[in-house]
Amino acid sequence: MRLMLSLVLLCGVITQAGRPPAHASIAQVAWIAGAWTGGGNGVTLEERWTPPAGGTMLAVSRTLKGDRMVAFEFLRIVERDGGLVYVAQPNGRPPTDFALTEITDGSATFENPSHDFPKMIRYAKRADGTLEARVSDGGQRAEAFLFSRTP
Repeated sequence: MRLMLSLVLLCGVITQAGRPPAHASIAQVAWIAGAWTGGGNGVTLEERWTPPAGGTMLAVSRTLKGDRMVAFEFLRIVERDGGLVYVAQPNGRPPTDFALTEITDGSATFENPSHDFPKMIRYAKRADGTLEARVSDGGQRAEAFLFSRTP
């Protein structure tokens, strides 16, 4: 009975916290490295990711509207406890961690169910060489950003 109760409680913890973390190394997301540009309607989005080194990748992102910067973000993906963590700092605010929950050869999904928005961040490389970044609440609300590699 005690074992059964423990298993039920454990399942409840995993459900409340989201999917369990996936195991991965920083080398598995090396395809994100590089300079990327996207946007439309007078808005330009940029992300510049360093290659993996020392168990981490670093990035800076900025959003331009016309000739003005309207937002920026410091980003990193770090190896932690056998998995990967995406750390976001929009506009220099304190960091928010998103744990890797799913990884394939061409996509990586990071989640933080306790965050307001987004709760999920997913990067996917597409067959045409573009990079899609998708943020969502895990349900109805989602935004997708399509980036092309900048030479």
